[in-house]
Amino acid sequence: MANELIQLLIVPLAVAVAAVVVLVVGDRLRPASWRQSAEDAPGTMVVDLINTLFMAVAAFVVVICWQQYDNAHNHTVAESKALVDVYWAAHAMPDPEHHRIQGLVRDYTEQVVTTEWAVMDDEGTLSQSTQATLDTLRDAVMAIQSSDADVTDLRASALAGLDTVAQARQDRAMDAELGMPGFLYTALWFTTVLLLFSALLSGVPVTKRSLLMMALLGVVVGAAIVAIYGLDRPFSGGNIVSKDAFELALSRYQHIT
Repeated sequence: MANELIQLLIVPLAVAVAAVVVLVVGDRLRPASWRQSAEDAPGTMVVDLINTLFMAVAAFVVVICWQQYDNAHNHTVAESKALVDVYWAAHAMPDPEHHRIQGLVRDYTEQVVTTEWAVMDDEGTLSQSTQATLDTLRDAVMAIQSSDADVTDLRASALAGLDTVAQARQDRAMDAELGMPGFLYTALWFTTVLLLFSALLSGVPVTKRSLLMMALLGVVVGAAIVAIYGLDRPFSGGNIVSKDAFELALSRYQHIT
């Protein structure tokens, strides 16, 4: 939490300082022919073009990041729902399968919440021990042999639920590794640099007002970059996907039992 707060404060401040420095230093270096009066500077074509380019790139990056985040959240919901279905199927099975399968479902869900979420955050991958628990659960369901048609149907239902769990888990593994393509970040930083130089290129003179506006622009741009990086990887960084779906599943297990 402290690191996230530091990033939230430092990055916009750093971009704001950079914007002011660019304007002050650039004002001393640019040719006299580039200088304009304060009345002529606003609304120039150069500034409008750069602003439009930055907004287009930033919006494109945000949309992609949000889609990745939303997909990752949907995969966790699908996995947790399938786990509840398996738990329900085991609830109607006779002992010892009833308690063994429900216990394994509960163990797997608890490991996802306590162990795997931290592994995804730190390493961008899934926990092997949690995968082993899921494999054990599948083996336990497949080992059920009964001449009772009801038990056979429950076994088939549990296996169908585990297939959904395995698919959603595979999707979650890909989500944990997924990140924004490097060329998009290159485009984002390139347009950010252009935006910081926009006032200089358009001939805005150095005044108290222009310095304040550049500082505010830097803060806004820096905050946008922090938000984008926070959304980049759904299971790591400053804005990770919530594990509420699995915690809700654990709560449902208690009511089913």
